[in-house]
Amino acid sequence: MLWIFLWIAWVIFNGKFTIEIAIFGAGLATLLYIFTCKALGYSAKQDAIVFKNFGRILKYLAILIWEIIKANIGVMKFVMTPGDKIEPKLVYFKTDLKSEVSKTALANSITLTPGTITVDIEEGVFCVHALDKSMAYGMGDSVFVKQLERMEEVSYVDKVGEK
Repeated sequence: MLWIFLWIAWVIFNGKFTIEIAIFGAGLATLLYIFTCKALGYSAKQDAIVFKNFGRILKYLAILIWEIIKANIGVMKFVMTPGDKIEPKLVYFKTDLKSEVSKTALANSITLTPGTITVDIEEGVFCVHALDKSMAYGMGDSVFVKQLERMEEVSYVDKVGEK
């Protein structure tokens, strides 16, 4: 999966498709894939997990875009409504996410959503600054967390199955 992504990215960034570009891209994608496996500990097993989660990843991206749109509208309401009192709030919540990748994805998703910034993550406890207290509710069981937990189920099942 990673090799295919690297090769497709090479072809797209070249802006045209020729046999030479395709062959050179295949070689370059192979070298980058080998480097990623050796230097970063990536493996074909992780490719399988990504492939199994591909639909969930697309759903997560759709959820993220929708939440960004909704949050933009909410922030615009605060900005455009004169006399609206904004009450910033720090929120702490704990998740059951197991992997660092999932925790990082959640933190970045929260930060990408207007009106919220992930300040800290320590031992699974997130500290998030919300522009207003109305934006602070339900972060621990948000759609982001639920989708990431579903994605982790696939990778956990694969790890248990290989033991």
